[in-house]
Amino acid sequence: MKKMLPWLITILLAITLIAGAAFVLIPALSGKKSEATPNAQAAQAEQLPRLSADELVEVSSEITGIKTNLADADYIVQMNLSFQLNDAKAKESFEKIKDISIKPIVIQLLADTKPDELRTAKGRDQFSDKLTDLINKSLPEGHLGNAKITDFLLAAI
Repeated sequence: MKKMLPWLITILLAITLIAGAAFVLIPALSGKKSEATPNAQAAQAEQLPRLSADELVEVSSEITGIKTNLADADYIVQMNLSFQLNDAKAKESFEKIKDISIKPIVIQLLADTKPDELRTAKGRDQFSDKLTDLINKSLPEGHLGNAKITDFLLAAI
């Protein structure tokens, strides 16, 4: 037994060191993953030029009063959205089709969205990113820089 004691101590020490290293490395590795999200947001912000308030109004549009059920029919959502386009010409085009093309895209995306996906800021950002991609595919001219939720209400019925 006395000959095995140094081996047991060495094994326990090794296990302790491995566990300690895991506690140090796991948060550091997961921290790098969470830093990718702000970098992606920063890259998207770099794509849009810095605008004055007047310029921002010239290239922005809103859709208000969207009320619909979510994928779970026991929940409804009411929201307003704002859209920033790349130029005034794109805004004019957007304004012409927003009720006949853009609003149905929003409603369809909401119909496929589960309530849990919209409860967090991250989920709402993902929803906005999906919405931006879908709308960009349907725009006749110009480019949608981003879509933002300006008013939001989620309720169980």
